Amino acid sequence: MRILIDRSRCRGAGQCILSAPGLFDQSEEDGLVVVLQDTPPPGQRNAARRAAALCPNAVIRLAEDDGAGS
Repeated sequence: MRILIDRSRCRGAGQCILSAPGLFDQSEEDGLVVVLQDTPPPGQRNAARRAAALCPNAVIRLAEDDGAGS
C-alpha cells in the first residue's frame, strides 16, 4: 500500500490525524496534511483506509499493492 495525497484539495480538517496519527500530521505553516509514512506497515493499513474514508475532501488516495512480487 502507498498513500497518495492531493494537498491542493486539503482544507485542514484533521480527520486523517485523528484516524492515523502515526501516518499523518498537519503542516505548522498552512495546516494542510503531511504524510509521515507513505508506505504504512501492515499494522497501520486499516488506519490509513479509515483516514482516507473519513477525509471530507477526499484528499487521500491509497494505492493498494496486489501482493505480486512482494
